[in-house]
Amino acid sequence: MLAQIQALDADLELVVDSYNAAQVELDKIVAAQRVNERRLKIARGNLAAAQGTLESRLVELYKNGSPDLVEILLGSSSLDEILDGIETANRVSDQDTQILREVRRFQKEIKQREAELERARSRQEQVVAERAARRDEIESSLAERQRLLDSIKDQIAKIQAEERARQRRLEAQARARLAAPAPASSEAPTGAPPSQYGGVVGIAMQYLGTPYRWGGSSPSTGFDCSGFVMYVFSRVGVSLPRVVSAQYTVGVPVSRSELQPGDIVFFNGLGHNGIYIGGNQFIHSPHTGDVVKISSITGYYSSGWVGARRVL
Repeated sequence: MLAQIQALDADLELVVDSYNAAQVELDKIVAAQRVNERRLKIARGNLAAAQGTLESRLVELYKNGSPDLVEILLGSSSLDEILDGIETANRVSDQDTQILREVRRFQKEIKQREAELERARSRQEQVVAERAARRDEIESSLAERQRLLDSIKDQIAKIQAEERARQRRLEAQARARLAAPAPASSEAPTGAPPSQYGGVVGIAMQYLGTPYRWGGSSPSTGFDCSGFVMYVFSRVGVSLPRVVSAQYTVGVPVSRSELQPGDIVFFNGLGHNGIYIGGNQFIHSPHTGDVVKISSITGYYSSGWVGARRVL
C-alpha cells in the first residue's frame, strides 16, 4: 500500500508541474493581451486623428475645385477606395502623401493587433481548459491518495511519528554543519564554478515544517516543490522559472559527486526538485500531506535521480 501511495505521489508531482506550466503560460497570455489592448487603443486614436487630418485636407481640395478629387469622392464607397483613388490620381503633395501613409499604417496596425488578440483569446481558452483538466486530475488523485491513507491509518501514524523524530535529528545535523567553519578544500577544481549561493540553505531551513500545497509558492499559502525552490532563491535576489523542467535549464550542470550546498537537485523525470544542503541531504517540499523537510539523496530518492544544476 505504501508503494502505491509513493507511486501516486510521483505521478502527482508531474501533473502538478504541468498545471503550474499552464498557469505560467496563461499569465503570459493575459499580460500580452493587456499590452496589446493598450496599443490597440492608441492605434485607434492615432487612426482617428489621421483620418480627421485627411478629411480636413479633402474638404480643402474639394473647395479648391479639384475635378479628379470630385470624381474619386463620388465614385468611392469606402475610405479604402478613396485612398486608392487619391494615390492612383498621383496629384497630391508630399504632405498629402504623408497623411495617406499614416492612415494606411494605422489601419494595418489595428488589423494586426485585432488578429493577435483573437489568437490570444483562442489560446487562452485552450490553456484554461488544459489547466482545468490538470486540476481535476490532481483532485481525483488526491481523493484516491486519501482513500489509501485511510486504509492504513495505524501504520501511517507510526511512520509519521518516526519521521518527525528523524526530521529533528536531520535538522540538528544540518544546523551543526551550517555553524561549523567551512573546511579548506584540497580537491582539484571541477568543471563547474564554485557555488555562489550556499547561503540559501540557511534561508530554506527557516521554512522547515511549512505545509505542502500544490500550486503554492509562498510561506503564507504553502509550497509545492518548484514553488519552494523559486521562493528561497528569490530571497537572495535570484529569479527562477516557476516549473521544475524550466528550473533544470538554469545555471550549469553538476555531477552528483560535485554537489555543493545551494545546488538544485532534480528527481522523478523532472517532476520533483529541492535544494542540496550537504551531507548527501536536500531540503524540499515533497507532496500533499507533508511539509518542507530534509531528505537524503540516497535510498528512495536515489532511484529517481535526474541531475543537479548550480545557479550562477
